[in-house]
Formats: sequence, C-alpha cells, structure tokens
Amino acid sequence: MSRDAAFSPVLKKKSADLRFTWYRIDSTRRYKNEKDSNMKKIIVIGGGAAGMAAAIAAAENGCAATIYEKNEKLGKKIYITGKGRCNVTNDCDMEGLFDSVVTNSRFLYSAFYGFSNQDMKDFLEANGCHVKVERGNRVFPVSDRASDVTSAFARRLRELRVKVELNQGVRELWLEDGVLKGVILAQGGNERGKKDSYIAADAVIVATGGLSYPTTGSTGDGYRFAEAAGHKVTELSPALVPFETKEDVKELQGLSLRNVEAAVLNGKKEVYREFGEMLFTHYGVSGPVLLSASSYAAKKLKKGPLTLMIDLKPALSMEQLDARILRDFEAEKNKQFKNVIGVLFPSSLTPVMLELGGIPADKKIHDISREERQHFIDLIKAFPFTITGMGEFKEAIITKGGVSVKEINPGTMESKKISGLYFAGEVLDLDAVTGGYNLQIAWSTAYLAAQAIA
Repeated sequence: MSRDAAFSPVLKKKSADLRFTWYRIDSTRRYKNEKDSNMKKIIVIGGGAAGMAAAIAAAENGCAATIYEKNEKLGKKIYITGKGRCNVTNDCDMEGLFDSVVTNSRFLYSAFYGFSNQDMKDFLEANGCHVKVERGNRVFPVSDRASDVTSAFARRLRELRVKVELNQGVRELWLEDGVLKGVILAQGGNERGKKDSYIAADAVIVATGGLSYPTTGSTGDGYRFAEAAGHKVTELSPALVPFETKEDVKELQGLSLRNVEAAVLNGKKEVYREFGEMLFTHYGVSGPVLLSASSYAAKKLKKGPLTLMIDLKPALSMEQLDARILRDFEAEKNKQFKNVIGVLFPSSLTPVMLELGGIPADKKIHDISREERQHFIDLIKAFPFTITGMGEFKEAIITKGGVSVKEINPGTMESKKISGLYFAGEVLDLDAVTGGYNLQIAWSTAYLAAQAIA
C-alpha cells in the first residue's frame, strides 16, 4: 500500500479543508481597515520564498501581515536558484515529493497535502508567471528568468497591501516570561545609538532561511531566534554542495556527463546511488546527481573518506558493453587502441581512460587480450574516485539541519514551546534532493503556518 493510500482518510480531508486559495480569490480584494482590532497582526521575519508565501497566505485569510526583510529587495536568493532560472517545484506525484525529502519527510504530510506542487504551479500561472516542465519533472518559468517568480509574488503582495519593510532586520523576538509579544527591530539598520523599536503582533513566522549563500542574507538569524525561545537547533552543515576528491581532476574541469550512475560507498556499504548528470570542477565533482548525494554523505564523510563509483554506461550491462566493444574492435582490429576508443567517451575524458585503462595507447586492437579488455570494461562501469570533503556554505544550495521538528507542531508549524511562534522553510530541520523539492518545502510549510494562524 502506498503512503498516499495509507494516510488518505485523514490527509484527503485535510487537503480539502486546507486547500490553498491564492489563485482563487479575487485579486481586487482589499482590506480597507488595517487597524481593525479584529484582524490578526502577523509579522513575517524574512522576505524570501517562505516569507513571501506566508505573508500572502496570511493576507488572503484576513490577517494584517508585515514582512521585515533586512535585504534591499525581496526574494534575493530566488534570483540565483537554478542558475538564475529558479526550479520552483517538481511536477511529480505526491509519493515522489515525500521520497525526495532526505530529512524528516513524515513531518511534511500536512504541509504537502495542504499546499501541493500543483497548487504552486496554479499560483504562478494565475499571477502572470507561466511555467514549463523539463527533464526530471523540474518546473521552471517559461521565460527562464527567476526574476519572474519573484515578480509574481511581489505583484500579489501589492494587491493584498501587505506591508513590506526592506532594509529592516529583526534584532530579536520580543518575549516576556515565555510569552511572545512580537519582535524587536533595530532602528537605523542596527546603527549604534538608535533605540530599539518594539512591534507587537499576535503571531510571528520565522522564515529567515539557513546559512547557505550568506551573501543573500542567510546568516543564521532564525537559529538564534529559535534558541532564544528555548528551541534545539540540530547540527548544521552545507547540503546540495559539490564534493572534493583526492584525485586531481583539473584536466576534466568543465566536463559534463549526462546519463551516468553515481554510487557513494562507505567501505562496502552503499550510502547513495542515483542516475543523472554530473560535472567535473577544478577540485572535484558536482552536478545534480552528486549535489543530491552530498545530503546523504555529509555525516559519514566527517568520519573519513568515501568512495565514489561512476558508471559511465549504465544503460548497458557488463555483457552488453563487452559485446559493443568487441564489435568496435572487430571493425578496427588493425588500428591502435587510442584511435578506437574515442567513440566511447567525450574527447577530454579519453586521455584519462587511456591512462587508467591498463592498455598501452599504441597497442594494436588485435593484440589486446580478453583480460585487458575486461579490466577496461570494469573501469567504464566503475570509474573510481575518493571523496575527501565537501564545499562550504557559500557554495551550498541549502542548509542541512535546523530547528528541531520534534518541537514543532507538524499540523500548524507552531512552536510547542512558545504560543504564537511559527517556523517555515529552510530554518527548519528539513532538506531534500535537487529538483525543486526544497522550494516546495518552503511554499508548503509557509502556507500551513499562515493558515493555522488565520
């Protein structure tokens, strides 16, 4: 039985009750009196993916929402995601969403069912950002411009008259005797000598992101807020980040290989295996298939080096590959080995395979033994590397670790320690592989938090 079927009695009801409505509500709706005492005052800390989503959902549900963003613009990290194209979500089924979450996937049932990947696509389409689905079910703007995603959110924020305070960070949560009162701003952009400003709120949503790409403002503020409120923050490490290898791969730098299979091993135990695209860097390996591997390998790598095996021809079994090479050899049996194997690999990879293959480059094809040929096939099916490290937070797409979800209500995203305090997005101990899943976590948890408050 699938997880969808197993949870359907409860979750399908939740889905109906919590279904996202950004794209269904009349865009001309206005909240005429923001001082209405009956309107809940919500403060959202952070104007990134989760922050913008939370503020829109709160306003759509009749709350007065204000975003405090310390950067000069909203969605700063969104502009650089997906190499500037922004992989907004993944067009897989619900089972695929859960299977792609590396850490604490069960925590996300209410969030994913409350606001799904299809809801995200509908929202963007309704707000002027048309989307397309590419290989691996990855969803991108038709324009290939990440700025169009941010513009869709900014447009809706304006329509709902959500207050957006740019260049204004939050110094700390306003807590009195364990009760959340609001937030404390640092006036004048944290200038010395300026008095703090206490802003009252009925609820606060912390959507500050993690530590990845610190130049976009992800400097760990949310973890500090959480710890001040008595929350545990789990160990933090870079995730979806390139690997460093013991082997010198500079001559392969820039080479991209499609349709390979990568396997990461800890001794004889398999840590990760996946099919996809990889890239050689000046110090190691990267690309979608290996970025995802980093999320599984991070903790084990701290205890020592790991082995990476690349299957360069995963579509062929050992026997099929042997038959293919034999055909090539038979057709060119009087030529030198170096002049025949070029059809198997990209030009920049061929010298490396010659060096490691154990067959002299100038050896005639008809003189190559079965054992030599088998050794070469083994190399093609298991091209070996030694993983010695990973990139830093400045290279990481996301942060692994965060506010412990054991202390967060999975049905509301509210703190179990402080009433009225909510968390959404990367600040939580949630992470997934590449493919749009991490942004979907941000959209879904943000909506659930705002819906619960409203």
